[in-house]
Amino acid sequence: MNLSALTAISPVDGRYRSQVDVLAPYFSEFGLIHYRVRIEIEYFIALCEWQLPQLAGVDRAQFPALRALYENFTEADALRIKEIEKTTNHDVKAVEYFIKEKLKGSPVEPFLEFVHFGLTSQDINNTAIPLSLSDALDTEIVPMYQQIFQRLQELAEQWKDVPMLARTHGQPASPTRLGKELMVFVERIEKQLSLLSTIPTAAKFGGATGNFNAHAVAYPNEDWKKFGDEFVESLGMVRSQYTTQIEHYDMLAATLDAFKRLNTILIDLDRDIWTYVSMNYFKQRLKEGEVGSSAMPHKVNPIDFENSEGNLGIANALFEHLSGKLPISRLQRDLTDSTVLRSIGVPFSHSFIALKSLLKGLNKLELNTAALNADLEDNWAVVAEGIQTVLRREGYPQPYEALKALTRTNQKITADTIRQFINELNVSDAVKGELRAITPFTYTGL
Repeated sequence: MNLSALTAISPVDGRYRSQVDVLAPYFSEFGLIHYRVRIEIEYFIALCEWQLPQLAGVDRAQFPALRALYENFTEADALRIKEIEKTTNHDVKAVEYFIKEKLKGSPVEPFLEFVHFGLTSQDINNTAIPLSLSDALDTEIVPMYQQIFQRLQELAEQWKDVPMLARTHGQPASPTRLGKELMVFVERIEKQLSLLSTIPTAAKFGGATGNFNAHAVAYPNEDWKKFGDEFVESLGMVRSQYTTQIEHYDMLAATLDAFKRLNTILIDLDRDIWTYVSMNYFKQRLKEGEVGSSAMPHKVNPIDFENSEGNLGIANALFEHLSGKLPISRLQRDLTDSTVLRSIGVPFSHSFIALKSLLKGLNKLELNTAALNADLEDNWAVVAEGIQTVLRREGYPQPYEALKALTRTNQKITADTIRQFINELNVSDAVKGELRAITPFTYTGL
């Protein structure tokens, strides 16, 4: 079979490709190659600006033409690099040879041995990958989480005064308000996005085993540590100071764990909304021609929340593996980080699919006020907490036990049951009036 969205093994590149194609420039093989070229070019320019004697002849006017190699990078360019790789059997060396090939005959040809000068491939990879991830997060991924955050804020405001029966352990509990329950998720998401923003994007840049060995032996009087710091900072990242051949990935692991926490919160939200739909608190807007069940014509299933939950689960499984595996490497380097890093876009893609489904589901919700009110009316026993607390304030003897005896009988607790109980209390009329004002619709707290 020829590879297509229909024949792809991964649903990310198959069924869901159209939903995640905006992530391809960052996480695809093309994207990785593109960012490698960018790092190699910017490194060469940084060496020229460092004013090494052997690079004094490079005309600064050539810098725009150099940057054009990655700014105008095409799929044909990427395919050429893959063709070179068939000979080199080394992906980063193929990038170096591609750049030299493209610049042959240009004014910088005499200086081409300073392309990839003193570097190991991981100086390129461990700078290109975090940079591509950072760009993807800033441009596409974090804005999707912010859309969910903003939509939940809007719904919380819209439904802030809607009383709703709470359920603890699945049982009727002291009433709450629907808007407040959504604000629980608003606050949680906001705090995690804030924590995420504090995690730096770290890069490794220090030669074969992290010590600038080659740089120092060629130019022993240069401050290569300062050079590395400034170069990485110019790309919007921070340089890890003490590394092996590879980045230790602790900051990347922290980022992945932050997204895992965000996704866990959204799984919690998916399950709560799914449950509210099953309780008929929400109806879902119908779409013309859409089928809920192949057998039962009446059904409108909460598929958006189910799709979201499933994809968030897959994403979190991969986030957990990546964050647990990447910081571990045998001695100065083994290759396990390289192969798993190629999948870094997969959990973000599943997260992206999930966020789109969740947003779609939230936008289809229609409040069924009658169902919420019927549930409250059917559960007058939940005002017992409020009544016994007021009675405690008044010094009434054993109020908890009195309400327990009332509400744990087999009889149905109704408004009349509560009213009769209040009427028989040995308290003042003012307190009785206060107690009568406590209803499942008003006992919703702050």
